[in-house]
Amino acid sequence: MTAEWPLTEPQLWDPFAPRAGAPGTPDRMVDGRAVPDPAAAVEAHLCNVLPALESLRSHSPKLVSWGQELARRLLAGNRLLAAGNGGSAAEAQHLTAELVGRFDGERAPFSAISLHADTSAVTAIANDYGFEELYARQVRAHGRPRDVLMLLSTSGNSPNLLRAAKTASRMGVSTWALTGQGPNPLSLSCDESIAIDGPAANAQECHLIAVHAICRAFDAEVQGTRQGVRP
Repeated sequence: MTAEWPLTEPQLWDPFAPRAGAPGTPDRMVDGRAVPDPAAAVEAHLCNVLPALESLRSHSPKLVSWGQELARRLLAGNRLLAAGNGGSAAEAQHLTAELVGRFDGERAPFSAISLHADTSAVTAIANDYGFEELYARQVRAHGRPRDVLMLLSTSGNSPNLLRAAKTASRMGVSTWALTGQGPNPLSLSCDESIAIDGPAANAQECHLIAVHAICRAFDAEVQGTRQGVRP
């Protein structure tokens, strides 16, 4: 007789059991049990948005300098490489899409590669060399001196990003990191970093705002340079 999946055992699957690593939210009582309150969870998330955004605003000068420097390098023929895991991979791909495509106004395309986006390369490298080598090997393939490697991570602890940063540094590729709370291993391993002071989800939301801010500075620098009003 085939055994039934033991869903009745709460230690295997209890929808009310605390989740490891989940942010604490006020409880409500349901059938005599304390369970997280969805309304309070949403309110807590929204209340953390503005403090995280203020943390990002404190890095405004660096966002400007990154956008300007990235424009100078890409105008000179260099390239942006970008990488992240999960939601941070989506943010990395958002950035490269803005550069290869366009942000607000019409302009020439620029060379930018999201290192997670080539599924055949990703699965081959992960299978043959291990997931921790996923981005480092691609940096060795695509990176050239004075290119920029942008690494995004809310934890700042991803081994594959740390290896990529180390590899890039050996090759003369500049490394920039967008992370969550710092200092963390990734922020300390890169040439420059912006660490958002807030929960991981709010930090990731700020990373998208940071991407757009960099693109605004980038486009302004490109336009100014081509109009002959930038050095």
